[in-house]
Amino acid sequence: MTATIQIKGIKEGLLITLRDEEWGESQKALISHLDQQADFLKGARLALDVGNQIIKAAEMGLLRDQISERGLTLWCVVSDSPRTQETAQTLGLATRISRPAPERTVSRMDTTLSGDAAVLVRRTLRSGFSMEQSGHVVIIGDVNPGAEIIAGGDVVVWGRLRGMVHAGANGNREAVVCALDLSPTQLRIAGQIFIPPRKKGKPLPELARWIEGQIQVETWNPKGK
Repeated sequence: MTATIQIKGIKEGLLITLRDEEWGESQKALISHLDQQADFLKGARLALDVGNQIIKAAEMGLLRDQISERGLTLWCVVSDSPRTQETAQTLGLATRISRPAPERTVSRMDTTLSGDAAVLVRRTLRSGFSMEQSGHVVIIGDVNPGAEIIAGGDVVVWGRLRGMVHAGANGNREAVVCALDLSPTQLRIAGQIFIPPRKKGKPLPELARWIEGQIQVETWNPKGK
């Protein structure tokens, strides 16, 4: 059975959720994923949510060492198992993470206009904020590192995009991501992942789209031609 790995930004760093009945398989899948995303994750503080899995002290200690060898820090293990919680505490790891405040939740908005549904947010999304919408998402403000946007359609940011963004989350390869400063920690369109290189100089409006099996970034002209 293949382990399911989910990563999202939280206030303290990144939360990795593992869902698998066999810890050995989960551990292998996690380490493999960390190696694949080495450049993106380098230096990150990780919290691990293992659900009901029971992890022994030796296993957890080995995992902590493997994560440390990759330039990462495991600081928290969240578990529904009292035994796993006790193991984490014995190793000096936290067993709880902070949750985003209720006021950060953005309610879905209905529209009577023709076209696809969309949500408009007039605010800066700070670290720890996570929103998921089935349609388009338009942000008037910045998206800070540690914030996360998941949309079934397009994501438009009238500001700086520096968090994690996933457009076309339902498999829509026609979805696009555009921002006045497109510098996300991770960008996804449908099933394709793109980690942009570091930029130099003054940022320009850019648009990311799926072209011939990969994500490409081009200059975005919000006013059109």
